[in-house]
Amino acid sequence: MSVKQAIKVERLNKSFGKGDTFVDVIDDASFVVNKGELVALVAPSGAGKTTLLMMLGCVEDPNSGTIWLGDEKVYEDKWLTKETRKIRREKIGFIFQAHYLIPFLNIIDNLTLLPQADHVDEKKAQKKARDLLAYFDIADKEKAMPSQLSGGQNQRAAIARALVNEPEIILADEPTAALDSQRSLDVINMLKKIAQEQNVAIIMVTHDERMLPHCDRVMKIENKHVILDKI
Repeated sequence: MSVKQAIKVERLNKSFGKGDTFVDVIDDASFVVNKGELVALVAPSGAGKTTLLMMLGCVEDPNSGTIWLGDEKVYEDKWLTKETRKIRREKIGFIFQAHYLIPFLNIIDNLTLLPQADHVDEKKAQKKARDLLAYFDIADKEKAMPSQLSGGQNQRAAIARALVNEPEIILADEPTAALDSQRSLDVINMLKKIAQEQNVAIIMVTHDERMLPHCDRVMKIENKHVILDKI
């Protein structure tokens, strides 16, 4: 793979059920997402957006096809390693509609929980967390509890948490759905900045077409087929 490519998919298929309950969701998808790109993923409800995101995140099993993450082939008609959790920890950051910060931990402890579980030195984990909180302009909130932060501040903290393991890829499932228009735009601009400055590939599910001009490309699911276009 080219060093620019963060995700490469070839002939990926996903269906659910059998017989009368059979539903074909993703049919023969092939595409490449490069480092430094913010890609919007759009489709009607139930068309398979989250399913596609979870397959790329090594959470949902495809039926067939091939997936590369970075320069590593991780799936070829089966997972090529039993350590899919390790792949997620090392290569992928997740952002969701809700921030899912742990309510009984303060902000810096929320950020350092994953790296410390992965045996990263505590001081190193805290330094990385503090650097990210400063990057997102919430350094003064490191000892605050999630309940003491605004919705926008919690989402910034959640994005910082997604970056703490220095992933090559961020998968964001409607990260602006719970925010007003201005805060949504702030988050999109933040993700765009992250993609460019951190050289991270970001795929973001969104229903808000106003956000599309701020992305580099748009990925659509139409009639079970994945189409990746420029804006």
